[in-house]
Amino acid sequence: MSMEVDVDDDLLQAPSDQEYPVLERQPSYYSPLNTFVCAKGELKHYQQQYADIYFLRLAKLKPAVEAIAHEEWKDFEIAGEKVRRIDRVLDVRQGELSWVAGTVYMEMPLKPNILEDISKDHWISAPPPKEKFLSPTGQDQIMLEDESGRLRLIGAPLQLSILVTGCIVAVMGTENANGDFEVVDLKVPDLPRQPQRWEREEGSAVLSSSSSVGKKRKSNAAEQRTQGGKVAIVSGLRMSSDRGDTMTLDLLMEYLLGEACGPADQAEVRRISRLIIAGNSLAEGTPLAVREEEKKASKRYGYDSSAYNHAPTTYLDNFLATLLPSIPITLIPGESDPANVSMPQQPLHPAMLPRSRNYCAVPGSSEPGWFDSVTNPWEGDVDGWRMMGTGGQPIDDVFKYVEGDERLEMMESLMRWRCGAPTAPDTLYPVRTGSYPFQDRDPFVIEECPHVYFVGNQPRYETTVIEGPAGQTVRLICVPRFRDMGEVVLLDTDTLETEIVKFSV
Repeated sequence: MSMEVDVDDDLLQAPSDQEYPVLERQPSYYSPLNTFVCAKGELKHYQQQYADIYFLRLAKLKPAVEAIAHEEWKDFEIAGEKVRRIDRVLDVRQGELSWVAGTVYMEMPLKPNILEDISKDHWISAPPPKEKFLSPTGQDQIMLEDESGRLRLIGAPLQLSILVTGCIVAVMGTENANGDFEVVDLKVPDLPRQPQRWEREEGSAVLSSSSSVGKKRKSNAAEQRTQGGKVAIVSGLRMSSDRGDTMTLDLLMEYLLGEACGPADQAEVRRISRLIIAGNSLAEGTPLAVREEEKKASKRYGYDSSAYNHAPTTYLDNFLATLLPSIPITLIPGESDPANVSMPQQPLHPAMLPRSRNYCAVPGSSEPGWFDSVTNPWEGDVDGWRMMGTGGQPIDDVFKYVEGDERLEMMESLMRWRCGAPTAPDTLYPVRTGSYPFQDRDPFVIEECPHVYFVGNQPRYETTVIEGPAGQTVRLICVPRFRDMGEVVLLDTDTLETEIVKFSV
């Protein structure tokens, strides 16, 4: 039996002379802000009172909300009585139509109370955290407070608005015979001034235009403005010591490197100019199993290799080190990451990531590195747009105060309150004093409106655009947990439109 073989169909062929295009990663302009960086060393202590942060917030936002209230209510009257402004909440008089500004305080029986916890037996195991603080019997009360005291608020407008402890509002109404203030209308500070795209870079270029560094920076920025890229935002990787949960992470890594797609998709992947990891890169720590003979051994002090599991941080380090030669990465800590638990969370220490830290900025340098470990919350400029993002804790805490699960409405409320974490330090999880006790400023006050506001570790992907009174527009993005949903958000820096890439095994 004979067989004829066509030479053209043979597997062994001469090398092809065809030239394939070389794809290069889209460059990205990146300039982070140090808004949430805390003092270090001896300058950081907890001897001061936490109440000062509320006074700082009220002093900063009260003029803004009073200006809006005055413009809206200056000609308002009921039955011939014109409304008048009151300076302090305790100066409100019964039967007088008036308006006053202050800080909202939610009196909720189910809300954690640190004083009650201290008075209880310390050896009793802690109860599981509550999903909601809302009382099923209607015992919740809404208060308005300032430096003079508190005033209880009632009225239908309160049921139509999202209110939590720590937000600054102005209310109009009258005090009734019971001493309660019946609210007729309510105003919030609304969105602050929004910088123009590239405004910060242009300002820096003008200040340094006489130097060669300034001219070079200006020319580089001008060149990057003509090129539109994409920013990939992911959260909730939750790497653990289980090697069986890395398949989806491998698909994500290969996709970002352009190894899991064809030429057409590779041309799109090359436009992804930066990866932002928005919290919970590591799973929550779990103790290693202890054998019976180890239990009987004497207790060890200091570092104990038998009780420390380095596998999750090693997996994260390898994941980042594989991507970093190809794409710059911004790493935001989250609730389960090895960072301080109080807000604002400080950056993950580079010593935990020995391979990835080679891409960090040189100590003392003013320029960010290819790998930038940042704070939570974080804000900065990416391709000229002002972005602000968190690992999800502020929104998760606001969720406990309100009915329903409309995360975009909560995000919009935070923007219009001009406060990135209003419930800190009252109830922000995971600690009762959930923020550092600032004395000279409240970093959570939003002084400039971002163009993009994203929140990580949310139940599902959602997005919308909100508008402000002066033409501000903000793209709101709920970034889902990658471990649960396998989804990555891609943000187009030309149009600020978003899309989802889903990975499944």
